[in-house]
Amino acid sequence: VQLQASGGGLVQTGGSLRLSCAVSGNISTPNVMGWYRQPPGKQRELVVRILSGGSPTYGDSVEGRFTFSKDNAKRTMFLEMNSLKTEDTAVYYCAAHDLKSQNIYWGKGTLVTVSS
Repeated sequence: VQLQASGGGLVQTGGSLRLSCAVSGNISTPNVMGWYRQPPGKQRELVVRILSGGSPTYGDSVEGRFTFSKDNAKRTMFLEMNSLKTEDTAVYYCAAHDLKSQNIYWGKGTLVTVSS
C-alpha cells in the first residue's frame, strides 16, 4: 500500500488550498482514512479522520474551515482547506489504517505554508 500526497504550497492568510492523496494497493474494510499535520517544532496532530462508512471527525482547530472528501473510483482522498491561518502552516500527511491487519500507512507529507 502506498499513499502519495500532493497539493501543498505557499498561500496567504485567508486563502484556500486543496490537498490530494492517491492510494494504491489494497486496504481492507473497515478502515480509517485521514489527514494529520505536523507544525514546525510541534508534534503530529489530527486534522480529520473517517471510519469507512462513517462521518468525518475534525480536529478542533480546523472544524468549519477544512473539508474531507474522497473519490472512491479514483482511489483518492482530498482535503479542502479554506480561511487558512498562519497556524495552519505544517507538513500535512495522509494516512490509512487497515483495521483488519492493524497496519497503518503514511504518505510522505506535503508542506503547506501560510504567510501573513
